[in-house]
Amino acid sequence: MEMTAEQRARFDSPFDKLIGIEMAEGSADRAASRLTVGEHLFQPGGVVHGGVYATLVEHTASIGANLWLDGRAVAVGVANHTDFLHAVRAGELTAVATPLQRGRRLQLWQVLVTDADERLVAHGTVKLANLPVEAA
Repeated sequence: MEMTAEQRARFDSPFDKLIGIEMAEGSADRAASRLTVGEHLFQPGGVVHGGVYATLVEHTASIGANLWLDGRAVAVGVANHTDFLHAVRAGELTAVATPLQRGRRLQLWQVLVTDADERLVAHGTVKLANLPVEAA
């Protein structure tokens, strides 16, 4: 589902802009983000830095988790486990997040990151705490 301009603005982050993450779609049940690979994202070995994958995973899961909460609370990441499966040197990465569990206090989201050839290049899970709006 395409995100509205208001939703995009709500999830806009200076850090995400800095590295180039673009929100592609978002709903309470699925969120997707894109990132064009460039040298500014490389580690010294000339491939995408693992921290970029972890950032993309957490960003995408957080969007879905917060859309599910719909303003009742704010979801913030408390654990991020990202596995790096294949090195990437060029192209576009796509991250798709889906919920594994959503409860009153915690959510667990799975994120699959693929390259331009739809090859799975990273997999992550993000645990998020649902905080009362006034505590966030």
